[in-house]
Amino acid sequence: MLATTSQLVLRNIADLTGRVLLVEPQADNLANELLHFAPQLNLSCYTTDAAVAACWAHNSVTLYTGVKAQFTQAFDTLVLFYPKSKEQLGFTLAQLTNAIGPATQVFVVGDNKGGIKSLPSHAQKLGLNANKLDNAKHCLWFSLFGDFTALPQISASQFSIENDGKILKLCSLPGVFNHGKLDIGTALLLDNLPPISGGKVLDFACGCGVIGAVLKRRYPAIELYSSDISALAVASTELTLAANQLKGSVLLADGLPAQPKQFDYIVTNPPFHTGIKTDYSIVESFIQGSAKRLNPQGNLTLVANSHLAYLDLLQQAFKRVEIIAKANGFVVYRAFP
Repeated sequence: MLATTSQLVLRNIADLTGRVLLVEPQADNLANELLHFAPQLNLSCYTTDAAVAACWAHNSVTLYTGVKAQFTQAFDTLVLFYPKSKEQLGFTLAQLTNAIGPATQVFVVGDNKGGIKSLPSHAQKLGLNANKLDNAKHCLWFSLFGDFTALPQISASQFSIENDGKILKLCSLPGVFNHGKLDIGTALLLDNLPPISGGKVLDFACGCGVIGAVLKRRYPAIELYSSDISALAVASTELTLAANQLKGSVLLADGLPAQPKQFDYIVTNPPFHTGIKTDYSIVESFIQGSAKRLNPQGNLTLVANSHLAYLDLLQQAFKRVEIIAKANGFVVYRAFP
């Protein structure tokens, strides 16, 4: 199966020539389809998403991962999948300086619901220009051109919150959940954290690392692990912990990290989207896995939008589930294995 954006790339395969770099593509079968219909193409993929990286780990595809990929030469064609976060476009393009040469053809593809219609105005703010070339599958295909070398390098945003009567410094890169500010759900979770005596604690889907940082500062004896599917979030969490002189292991993982095998506590504001679509399979897999990976005396503390059907999922996997708090359209659950 192909995402609609990938289908539009395939529809415009004639625009792709030579060495082709796909930037932040979907986790689907696009690589095989492109190589089937255009075996002469030399494909590469750049992604900051662990699930996409696993999907594109293909014998015929050169894979670049991490926040700062090391491109040794420019590509003939570059296809960028329009990011869900508007701030991420300029940031990603700035990481691609060595991948874009004077002769590189740059294309952008995106879903109409993901904001791709705003690309011309967005590009203009970056000093670039965008021309619409195709429209199908509720998606758009643009060419993007201009002086990419003039794009400014973007660093992590820094902001602070007050917790336990002290200031906590937070850092986030564009593309990280709720970039540059504390979201309402996480704020409610921070007001209702579990009492912890020690042990192994996981901040799952850590984002900028705020939950883990609060836990580590409040309970210095814990062994903190923070994990996320996004390399941008992993880098942000590392910056946040360093800014507050806190220690913890930060892990890039699609789902629960493989190690350690068991945790005493898991605390999370988990994702419920794949791209722009609600996807219960992510949190369902996480909840089922958490019930197996928690020690008998531990618990899972989770915040979610109140309209999401998490209570049933939690009750199916855990022996006991409590509602700890409700406010502003969010609910904090605590589940015991």
